Amino acid sequence: MSKKKQANSNDYRQLRTKVFAKTALMLFAAIFIMSIIYKVFLRGRFADAAVGFLSKVVFSGDYDTAYRVYQVIFRNNMELFLMAAALVLFLIVLRVYSNSVTRYFDEINRGIDALIEENTGDIILPSELASTEVKINSIKHTLEQRKLAAELAEQRKNDLVVYLAHDLKTPLTSVIGYLTLLRDEKQISEELREKYLSISLDKAERLEDLINEFFEITRFNLTNITLEYSRINLTLLLEQLTYEFGPMLSEKNLICSLEIPQNLMLKCDADKMQRVFDNLLRNAVNYSFADSTIRIAAMQKESCLSIRITNRGNTIPQEKLARIFEQFYRLDNARGSRSGGAGLGLAIAKEIVELHGGTITARSENEMIEFEVILPL
Repeated sequence: MSKKKQANSNDYRQLRTKVFAKTALMLFAAIFIMSIIYKVFLRGRFADAAVGFLSKVVFSGDYDTAYRVYQVIFRNNMELFLMAAALVLFLIVLRVYSNSVTRYFDEINRGIDALIEENTGDIILPSELASTEVKINSIKHTLEQRKLAAELAEQRKNDLVVYLAHDLKTPLTSVIGYLTLLRDEKQISEELREKYLSISLDKAERLEDLINEFFEITRFNLTNITLEYSRINLTLLLEQLTYEFGPMLSEKNLICSLEIPQNLMLKCDADKMQRVFDNLLRNAVNYSFADSTIRIAAMQKESCLSIRITNRGNTIPQEKLARIFEQFYRLDNARGSRSGGAGLGLAIAKEIVELHGGTITARSENEMIEFEVILPL
């Protein structure tokens, strides 16, 4: 049994002991009082007191009349009066006992009310309910953390929508402007026409990228990622991926070095895993220094596989590195940057890797950035 469960068991045992002690005490008090009343009635002390009271208060000193009234009203109905006294005593004891027990439920309800009302500060309960107090405060702190995380995620998403809306407007304005020039300028040279068309195409492609990012946000929030396992050749997958990135690599004169054993097999969801390495390689290209090398290395470690993607780029500060896998977090918040994506690529990569039972980590120092994916074989 864990220490936490043992502590809870001890708390509940103390509570049961206290409730049992109160019950026993109440029953003992009831029996004791009933025995006193019974003896008083049997020994005639009640009769003397009753007759004395009647003769003084009701019949103005007429003892004989008071005694006869007592005989008619009380003496002949002694058992009835005893039962009535016992019933009254039982109700009093029951009331006191129920108050002492239901007090614990009242305290728990008070704690739940404080939890619902989202009061600041921890909830305090009696010492007998220490384990319940710990659980309620644990729930309170968990709800507060989730609420804060939801608010931060919503704020980041709203900020992102603002950024993307600005990004949509900028290239759209350029496209409209250059197309208007092409329409209105009748005597335009072929060289200038080609330049305007090239700029318009570039801006239109940027618009397509941004619209795809909007769809990416929607898919990420409205669907659950499910895996369809198959056995794939990871070596061929990475070779194909680096070939497809050829145009992006050539734009910055980058070299992609692939250091991986031949025919390295892995059981995974092929499409999802390709998306992981696509996002990681795209991130490496976007944040690499020009004329540098991106290194992809894979090696087997006992029952797992380690894939590292390393590139040379500006060192990422630790405070940003700690948030790099968060949804909608963008390392580069420059709205005009083509590398400023939706901030979902690494978050999705992390979710896919963890669904495969693996881990993904990021390190950065001395102008080197490295992502490591560890997957079970």
